[in-house]
Amino acid sequence: MYKKRLNSYFIETQKHIELIEESLDVLEKKVPIKDYGSLNQLERFALNALIFRFSKLQDLIGAKIFRNYLEYSGFNTTEKSFFDILKEIEKEGIIDIDSWNELRVLRNKIAHDYLEDADEVIESINLFISRVEVVISIAKKLEQKFYEIRKKRNRDS
Repeated sequence: MYKKRLNSYFIETQKHIELIEESLDVLEKKVPIKDYGSLNQLERFALNALIFRFSKLQDLIGAKIFRNYLEYSGFNTTEKSFFDILKEIEKEGIIDIDSWNELRVLRNKIAHDYLEDADEVIESINLFISRVEVVISIAKKLEQKFYEIRKKRNRDS
């Protein structure tokens, strides 16, 4: 059950990563962004797509992949809090809890138009863009570890 779910989740992560990378390609010449108003329509669209796909990827990892990965690897997640899940994922060498939380705060800051100060918005966007690779790296580490466990199980059976 977990194997099948994880396979489909990793297919979904790959789609998000591809779209994130396409968005980054469009924005490549504008980074670091100095002024949101200087972005053309395609660049604004790419930035919004980047934020959306990043959010979807981070949610998929945090809400579905972490727990299913741990269950597949033999860790019982029943009645475990999300923080317990994060601690176990950190023990696996996949994430750093502080970095994960920083990414969530940054994503929330960017995804919601709560910021009033334009300079702060631009600073947050540039920091966000610089940290996108961290979430992609986490997805790839999870997938690699999943395939290692699966390969070992297939060899042992």
